[in-house]
Amino acid sequence: MPRWPDVGDLAPDFTLPSTEGPFHLHERLREGAVLLVFYPKDGTLVCTRQLCNYRDHVSEFEDLGVALAGVNHDSVASHEAFAEKLKLGFPLCSDAERTVCHAYGALGEIWKARRVLVLVGEDGRVWWRHAELRLFRRSADELLDVIRELRAGR
Repeated sequence: MPRWPDVGDLAPDFTLPSTEGPFHLHERLREGAVLLVFYPKDGTLVCTRQLCNYRDHVSEFEDLGVALAGVNHDSVASHEAFAEKLKLGFPLCSDAERTVCHAYGALGEIWKARRVLVLVGEDGRVWWRHAELRLFRRSADELLDVIRELRAGR
């Protein structure tokens, strides 16, 4: 049995400071599903490309009833500078204590965040989960296809 919530399990609730103020997962779920994007570090090449790719497709995620939220252990100040530079348009949450990253299986070697994607449905359950190798990332197109398939099956 995994140490983190798997598909069908209730997603651990959390509240974290973010670039948009306190981010409370279960409150956000009242508005629709949430794709939690755990990523290693603000400003790195792969993370920048990943989050910019998602930014460029935010309206498509929203059309499918899915909000995005980035999560790692960088500070809110770091997130604010990163989000402003990239004009992200979705919150970046600061998990300084690494408790949320740990709870979702997104904590790797030397307590650094790993690239993990978790889609939490409006019902508070994990609908889909994917962990990446460090230098790889799912594209927005791939994620949108997954979400469409999941929505069609519900």
